[in-house]
Amino acid sequence: EQPEICFFGLQYFLKKYLVGRVVTNKKIDDAAEYFSLHFRNEHGYNPGIFNRAGWEHISREYRRDDGTIKRAGGHLPIVIKAVPEGTVLPSKNVLFTMENTEDECYWLTNYLESLLVQVWYPMTVCTQSREQKKIIRRYLEGTGCNESIQKSWQLFKLHDFGFRGTSSVESAAIGGAAHLVNFIGSDTLPALLMLREYYGMACAGFSIPSAEHSTITVWGRERELEAFRHMLNTFDKGMVSVVSDSYDIFNACDQYWGTDLKEEIEKGRESEKTVVIRPDSGKLPDTV
Repeated sequence: EQPEICFFGLQYFLKKYLVGRVVTNKKIDDAAEYFSLHFRNEHGYNPGIFNRAGWEHISREYRRDDGTIKRAGGHLPIVIKAVPEGTVLPSKNVLFTMENTEDECYWLTNYLESLLVQVWYPMTVCTQSREQKKIIRRYLEGTGCNESIQKSWQLFKLHDFGFRGTSSVESAAIGGAAHLVNFIGSDTLPALLMLREYYGMACAGFSIPSAEHSTITVWGRERELEAFRHMLNTFDKGMVSVVSDSYDIFNACDQYWGTDLKEEIEKGRESEKTVVIRPDSGKLPDTV
């Protein structure tokens, strides 16, 4: 539980699910058919369970006395007010409200509640990510790494490789986008595409060439050093990240990186080449 909340994610749900002609006659017919199957029991089906009249009211266009459109057909008669996304405020505050704008649609907000409460997920990721960024910054300051902060390198200190661990592509997009509120390192492509489509960001996150275990182990254990050298030679400028725990992270650091490849790495620094040695397993305090 955090004392502060970083609000994010509502705009995605609004634009994807609630904007424009949401209710159509085809959708009403489909919903009526589904209700007749879903709520049928040994006594039959009560068609009054489905509020067809209410949905048909929404599907119709309404005009003012002067002929101007009051509400386009199929558009939801609701108004949503929210704090700006990215706002940080104490917990237990109202983040957004939703009201129906037509008396005939008093029931509509309950239908939409199940969708909009899903904002808890991006909001939770965004809040936790912000706290993690604060911890990273605190330790950078405490260890004399102010240059990293001045150059905003801390924004790459918690890279998102989480796509493979999510429950769905949409979860990856939503959670990954929330993470990018605080950092700019990500390999979760659905998050970048979501932010482009729903938030107008051309490219919200960045990455570097990175080896994964399969690209190292395919060389075989006896040729791991060659695999590392191949990465150095292939990406001879900029940053490159090499996973080094396929077999023995300590031997890789002491012997391969710290001895066999040390001279090549030092020469690379002259051309502003940076090698990131990744330990992707083990107990973090012990390994680091």
